Amino acid sequence: MYEGIELGTAAPTREERERVKHYFVGNLQLEDYYSAAMYEEQALELIGELFRSHDTLIVTGGSMMYIDALCYGIDMIPTVTEDIRSQVLQRYRNEGLESMTRELKLLDPVYWKQVDIRNPKRVLHALEICYMTGRPYSSFRTGKRAERPFNIIRIGLTRPREELYSRIDLRVDRMIEAGLVEDARRLYPKRHLNSLNTVGYKELFSWMAGETDPQGNPWTLETAISRIKQDTRIYSRKQMTWFRRDTATRWFNPDDTQAIIDYIKEMSNADKTV
Repeated sequence: MYEGIELGTAAPTREERERVKHYFVGNLQLEDYYSAAMYEEQALELIGELFRSHDTLIVTGGSMMYIDALCYGIDMIPTVTEDIRSQVLQRYRNEGLESMTRELKLLDPVYWKQVDIRNPKRVLHALEICYMTGRPYSSFRTGKRAERPFNIIRIGLTRPREELYSRIDLRVDRMIEAGLVEDARRLYPKRHLNSLNTVGYKELFSWMAGETDPQGNPWTLETAISRIKQDTRIYSRKQMTWFRRDTATRWFNPDDTQAIIDYIKEMSNADKTV
C-alpha cells in the first residue's frame, strides 16, 4: 500500500499492473496513518462498485488482519487522535519497546498475553487506545463476525517447508541484488515511521545504526541479510498459523493451477463471489 517501498515489499510491478488492474497498491504515503478498519471500509466500498461490472473479484495478499477485516469485519476500535499517537510514539523512541510492553501488561494484561510483544505497531496501538479511552484495548475486541453480501471462497497457497525456506532465501538474495541496501539508505532518515517497521528494511536499519548482537558484536551487512531471511521465515510461520485457524480455507500448492480453477468453479454457486 505504501508508495516508495516497492522493492522491499515485493509490490506488483508496473508491468504486472498494466496486465491486471490492481487496487490498494502505492495508495499511501509513508507518513500516512492507516488501519485494518480503514481498509475494511474502503475495500467494501470498492467491491460494491466493482461488482456492478464483474461477477468475481480476487483479493490477494498475506496481511492476516486485513484479510479477516474484509471477510469477517473488525471490531469498532476508536480512532486515535494525533496528539495521543505522537505522545506514544515519542515515549517509544525515548524508552524503547520493553518499557512500553511492561506498561501494556499493567493496563491490559488480557491483550498482553495475546499480542506479539516484539511487534511495536501492535503494542503501541493498544497503548494508544488505553490512554485515549481509559479502557483496556481488549475490551473493544468482541470477535463478532459481520455478514457480507457476497460469497467468499478462501484459497491458501502453501509449499513444503524446505522448499518455502529455499525460495525465501532466494527472494531475499534477489532483493539485495536489485538494490535493497541502497533503498534502505534512502529511507534511513524516516526509519521511525510505522510504515517502515517491516521485514527487509528494519534489519538493514539496525545494521546502519551500528546495533550489536547479544554477544556485543556489531552487526555486519551479512548479519542483516541473514536476519531478513530468518525474520521472513518467522513471519511465514505466523501466516500459516493464523490462516489455518479458518477451516473455510482450502489449501493448494501454487503450481496446482487447474485444481485451483476447478475448485473455484465448484464453489461458485452464488451470483457474486470475492
